Amino acid sequence: MKKDRWLLRAGAMLALSAALMTGVSLAAEAGSAQDPLVTLSYLNDTFFNSIMQRVDQKIAQQTGQAVPGGSSSAASFTVVTLSQGQTLTGDIGCEVMLRVGSAVCAAPSDPGLIDETTASTLANGAPLIQNHLYMMTIEGRGVRATAGTVKVLARGSYTIG
Repeated sequence: MKKDRWLLRAGAMLALSAALMTGVSLAAEAGSAQDPLVTLSYLNDTFFNSIMQRVDQKIAQQTGQAVPGGSSSAASFTVVTLSQGQTLTGDIGCEVMLRVGSAVCAAPSDPGLIDETTASTLANGAPLIQNHLYMMTIEGRGVRATAGTVKVLARGSYTIG
């Protein structure tokens, strides 16, 4: 008889725990705030881009540069306005395109800038041609504004001085 009561108690406890577990699993539905469901495409397409934008914004705040178009991406250009005499100095790999006004190459030695449009080099003091794409391949190269207002498209890291 005692053995039968033990089996009855064990069966009742098992039924009670099964009922509790079912209730808990129904209360926490997949994809809710209690049990978020995250897909790889969400991580790659949304979350990663959001994190990279925040990082770029922090870097831009530290260096005093504008964040390109609200989203920072190394693949996008940003419009930079220079006043006469100001120099945009780019890091290695920085690209610029003169859009408005006039500017010259600012470099301590040759080659100054690489004209990607014509596959030639530009020496210190040589004028930039509008709508040509130029690249800085050595530290300390840049573009000096020679008109009152100069607008260039810039891609990459740069400083204005």
